[in-house]
Amino acid sequence: MALFRGVASRTAQSNYKRLIQVLVIGSDGDHCPEATYDAAKEVGAQIAARSAITVTGGLGGVMEAAGRGAKEKGGMVVGIIPNEDMSYANPYCDIIIPTGIGFARNFITAYAADAAIVVGGGAGTLIEACVAYQKGKPIVALVGSGGTADKIADTFLDDRKTVKVISASNPKDAVEQALDHATNGKKGVKYFQSVARML
Repeated sequence: MALFRGVASRTAQSNYKRLIQVLVIGSDGDHCPEATYDAAKEVGAQIAARSAITVTGGLGGVMEAAGRGAKEKGGMVVGIIPNEDMSYANPYCDIIIPTGIGFARNFITAYAADAAIVVGGGAGTLIEACVAYQKGKPIVALVGSGGTADKIADTFLDDRKTVKVISASNPKDAVEQALDHATNGKKGVKYFQSVARML
């Protein structure tokens, strides 16, 4: 069964179970207070402690902090950067995907996630969260980390009420809720089938 026009159905099932991919989004290096950085670092550590993969936009601030926390716990970090050159990525990325498409890469990071955790953040973070929302991905906002996270916690991002943004009180709670709600994008299928009808 095709998900939408031009895309074949998923491949046959196997006994292999892939690792959950948790996207951490939030304040970039130019507006990331120390408390926000520390919270993101603990989020990354908690993701690694649960044998999940940390996915970020690969640059500074929350992205760097989450990667650093994950690496210090022996975790795997994927950085999906907006640049063409891998050298722009922070030093905590195991895998660097240089997209060369600028901040349109926010679509790729959101699509690569089974769940997203928002720590602080500004307009770019909100865009990334909205993409995850449209795709039906679980979104957890770390309350008290400031910015976008505090603004969107316990809300729907539009009147479609696709997924309610989950509120978390601390990094451990945020990761536990993200993993509990991770759906491998299944909720997003309905959204893309509706898009297909418009094509």
